[in-house]
Amino acid sequence: MTSHLTPSPATAAPRRRTVVLAAAGAAALAPLTSLGASAAHAAGTAPAFLHGVASGDPLPEGILLWTRVTPAPEAVPGSGLGAATPVGWEVAADRNFSRVVASGTVTATAATDHTVKVDVRGLQPRTPYWYRFTAGTTTSPTGRTLTTPAHETTTDGVRFGVVSCANWESGYFSAYRHLAARTDLHAVLHLGDYIYEYQTGGYPEPKYVVRRHEPQHEIVTLADYRTRHGTYKTDTDLQALHQAHPVIAIWDDHEFANDAWAGGAENHTPGAEGDWAARAAAAKQAYFEWMPVRASIAGTVYRRLRFGTLADLHLLDLRSFRSQQAKIGSGTVDDPERTLTGRAQLDWLKAGLAGSTATWKLVGTSVMISPVAFGSLPAHLLGPLTKLLGLPEGGIAINVDQWDGYTDDRKELLGHLRDRGVRNTVFLTGDIHMAWANEVPVNMATYPGSGTAATEFVVTSVTSDNIDDLLHVPADTASLVAEAAIKAANWHVKWLDMDAHGYGVLDVTAERSQMDYYVVSDKRQQAATAAWSRSYRTLDGTQRVERVHQPVR
Repeated sequence: MTSHLTPSPATAAPRRRTVVLAAAGAAALAPLTSLGASAAHAAGTAPAFLHGVASGDPLPEGILLWTRVTPAPEAVPGSGLGAATPVGWEVAADRNFSRVVASGTVTATAATDHTVKVDVRGLQPRTPYWYRFTAGTTTSPTGRTLTTPAHETTTDGVRFGVVSCANWESGYFSAYRHLAARTDLHAVLHLGDYIYEYQTGGYPEPKYVVRRHEPQHEIVTLADYRTRHGTYKTDTDLQALHQAHPVIAIWDDHEFANDAWAGGAENHTPGAEGDWAARAAAAKQAYFEWMPVRASIAGTVYRRLRFGTLADLHLLDLRSFRSQQAKIGSGTVDDPERTLTGRAQLDWLKAGLAGSTATWKLVGTSVMISPVAFGSLPAHLLGPLTKLLGLPEGGIAINVDQWDGYTDDRKELLGHLRDRGVRNTVFLTGDIHMAWANEVPVNMATYPGSGTAATEFVVTSVTSDNIDDLLHVPADTASLVAEAAIKAANWHVKWLDMDAHGYGVLDVTAERSQMDYYVVSDKRQQAATAAWSRSYRTLDGTQRVERVHQPVR
């Protein structure tokens, strides 16, 4: 598909792998009026924008803008220090800001870690805009963003970058840099594990740590989560990504703790690490402060965005409402009383999919919906796979942290798609540090005779460990055997790659949805290159996956 977008401005081992407008305090979304003289700061110290700028959750007429101001050197993320600081913002129709179309002032305070979020409305559909912030005499970097097509208009295509699982200590975020350099994207979809909660050297082990995050202990408190988010947003490649494109994000477990569920997490010890509800609330507060995301129903991230008549994007929250993961072999994975989505979210998703008039129904899900069974695997390969897929070392074919562990929800959803004749549903997934292209069977036991309910494209991690990293072997040393065994036992899996780190680019037109998979040369090298690896697509009305021998240009 030929790009119709204006070029963007120049930009600079775990134990298992695995309805609100957020603001800089209430003032950030209150009427945006001048707040007068700037607050007092440390003598002679000007405010600074050390964490970049960002935009997110684009609408036909609006966009959410984000930044963080550091009013004084001691006002580091999570410190609770620093004076209230007026921050001006402006949005322009050109990169030189000769045509400013919206502007205002908000106050950044320690109550929200001096983060700023502004929900700008009154913009034009399918239009690029440039934005920036000011504090005192300091001006932030300039960001570029893009609104979506009007809801009832036809658009020739939409293109997303797709990423997941970026562990600071495992490597550099070069995948973000390569996506930032592209001028053909409407948005970047982040499918979760934007940050990781572990202590330094907890994942990966100390001798494989590329760079240390802050704080160096496991994050538990609000200050901890704020500090970790702040560390991530000092990364120049991550700043470049946010500066170049609007980001549409959902959370997974590591924004909280490994294998999180509504009442706890595998990586949370009650008593020693306090009350889970308090920890989860702190994680959510920091997330909404630091991410360009609109809080949705009951302070969660499930929500829906529309891209003309071409695509609806349904975004899921699969941590806030889920039941605790079943014990492997317990037989409770089929219990209808257990849920992954929660009743309200599942009903919302079913209604949205059945009622959608868009050609494509895209679903952003943090964990894989396709079932996975395992053939015979050598013991030295089974061990690392248990860490990535949440399996017991005995090799029972259930991943209880994914939809495989909540089969009643999956059965109800896929049956709904079949019974209501919902076509062109594409699940977009992260989480397991591998790339997959799957047909989602209505019934795995009788596939392909039972047909497919949807398709699924899973992207690999930005940096988080895959099977090669866990075994510390070169690519293809172990994975070819494991990949062959999985595909032999799962006919609906058309391709998987256990070796790579990188990102996806999803290109959607009326005729097809195509995922192009890109890999980076070495996650441990800050200047890593990127190259196209494979492409798979599903055609309108087929719900089948087929290989394509070149990426979309």
